[in-house]
Amino acid sequence: MASDSEILRLYRDGSHEQAFRLLLKTYQERLYWHIRRMVIDHDDADDCLQNTFIKIWKGLESFRGDSGLYTWLWRIATNETISFLTKRQTRSDQGAMLAAERLPSDPWFDGDRLQEALHRCIAKLPPKQKAVFNLRYFEDMPYSEIADVLETSEGSLKASYHHAYEKIKEWMQEEMDMKI
Repeated sequence: MASDSEILRLYRDGSHEQAFRLLLKTYQERLYWHIRRMVIDHDDADDCLQNTFIKIWKGLESFRGDSGLYTWLWRIATNETISFLTKRQTRSDQGAMLAAERLPSDPWFDGDRLQEALHRCIAKLPPKQKAVFNLRYFEDMPYSEIADVLETSEGSLKASYHHAYEKIKEWMQEEMDMKI
């Protein structure tokens, strides 16, 4: 794994190919799983990840360092994923739910029934709430970093996370009641 400063140094010194390889090696898997938890489907996650890295690569030259590289990468991945989810939602409100229902047959998914239920519940959230919940719950990202990623205030993030948490708690209870 390379440090962010090493990746940026290589890029700025003209070693673009080496910088890109290190960027991929360091962040590809983590960004994939961040995206995957939001879109659920492997193929959709791959498409979003590819678009994310295209945007990262095109924007790296203008990266000013106002935030950390890590935060900047997550912002691009999150925005790309929210855009994807919003487009899919306008085409079909059932898209995320269908992907969640197919999750048990996905060869990349190795979770149990409780995890399946959690992902079905998360799939019901609006895209921005889904992003906040995933960044906080799965990435364990501090609110200050989530605020940088989503370019919003910590207060609104905390409220958004709380609302998402309460919805998921209610839906999980319903899921468990149906199983009994």
